[in-house]
Amino acid sequence: MALDRGTPPDPFDVLPAKPWFTLTSTDIAEGEPLADTFAHGSVGGSNESPELEWSGFPSDTKGFVVTCYDPDAPTQSGFWHWVLVNLPASTTRLARGAGDGHDLPAGAFHVRNDYGAKEYGGAAPPTGDRDHRYVFAVHALDVERLDVDDSVSAAVVGFNLAFHTLARAALRPTYRVG
Repeated sequence: MALDRGTPPDPFDVLPAKPWFTLTSTDIAEGEPLADTFAHGSVGGSNESPELEWSGFPSDTKGFVVTCYDPDAPTQSGFWHWVLVNLPASTTRLARGAGDGHDLPAGAFHVRNDYGAKEYGGAAPPTGDRDHRYVFAVHALDVERLDVDDSVSAAVVGFNLAFHTLARAALRPTYRVG
């Protein structure tokens, strides 16, 4: 039975406004259901991160952070599925599966997601709950590197993004179990 919690706001509706650039993917689309390939193993998925590509970001961008967040999780703080920090400005694409942490550009790293792992963690909403939105975002930075290491939480990365984001791009696919 789904809980009637109302729909939480999109996370970017409550943050300072920033310009938008373009995020595309051969694997996911705005408002469309995620394939099981991108769902967590606990719900029968393959737990692969989708391919992402971005363009149109500000010319003075010095680095990027990629995140995936579920604002619809039945918690007081949503659920962080992916936080990939300190991608160089020359990176404009991540191949499918990059969330496993292999073959990342020099200096890039993952921080713990809310599953407790330093990698992509796929969609896994409670069985029978409503469609959950998965906000895949790329944040263009005014610095080459955020002043964090891989021991910080996703919330600490998000706090730092508030001070260093020049522009954002996002796709919001959905997922439901049962």
